[in-house]
Amino acid sequence: MTAITPDSVKTALKPVLVFDSGIGGLTVLREARVLMPERSFVYVADDAGFPYGGWEEDALTERLLSLFGTLIDTHQPEICIVACNTAFTLAGAALRATFPKMTFVGTVPAVKPAAERTRSGLVSVLATPGTVKRAYTRDLIQSFASQCHVRLVGSENLARMAEFWIRGELVPDEAVLAEISPCFIEEEGRRTDIVVLACTHYPFMANVFRRLAPWPVDWLDPAEAIARQARRKVELVEGAEHPEGFDAAIFTSGQPDFTTRRLLQGFGLKVGART
Repeated sequence: MTAITPDSVKTALKPVLVFDSGIGGLTVLREARVLMPERSFVYVADDAGFPYGGWEEDALTERLLSLFGTLIDTHQPEICIVACNTAFTLAGAALRATFPKMTFVGTVPAVKPAAERTRSGLVSVLATPGTVKRAYTRDLIQSFASQCHVRLVGSENLARMAEFWIRGELVPDEAVLAEISPCFIEEEGRRTDIVVLACTHYPFMANVFRRLAPWPVDWLDPAEAIARQARRKVELVEGAEHPEGFDAAIFTSGQPDFTTRRLLQGFGLKVGART
């Protein structure tokens, strides 16, 4: 039997796969790296399918199952983090049923913690139209927030705006304000006090939201909670160290632009070939 040395442990550890429709899942990757420093990461952006909001449900589910079949076979990950509310609320059950040997950690609207924290009882969920219309989302509200007034706000444009913002492009304040304004409710002397960011793209713009908001609210970012759940599912191997320079990013289009490549380099990711 060959002894396992620190160097061999590095190569023996399977990577963690983080999947999103675009680059918004980098918010989750950032937190997961902190909690799993010994693991390598493969970040997958389905930019060829972005945005997911306009997809028919059956077609998007079929696409996701096909993509994950290829990704799991190619990268043999320890775990898959689906850092996309739209994808997981639609296809989470199908992914687990199709790939029963793989562990999936999903991203769903943080309705439960919002219901636990609110003082006014007025909570808004800022999401994509796809997440808003899911039965999964409404079931979360029924199960965990039935005593609250929960407003679902489906933004057609905010995920794309966030992609522009992350890349350093100008996004007009008035355009952002038009997307977030429906989140703010005043009712019988009470005001919305929590807005759930139910798309992993949105936390990148949280400071913009705070600046434009008509009053202060708690913008609830689920990234850390997702990362903690993934850490619980991934075995901690004593003596293992992160293999330097191994983390990779894959774009389904195979053609990320220069600005995106530069952004990924800032996250320490090497852009790989199309999956």
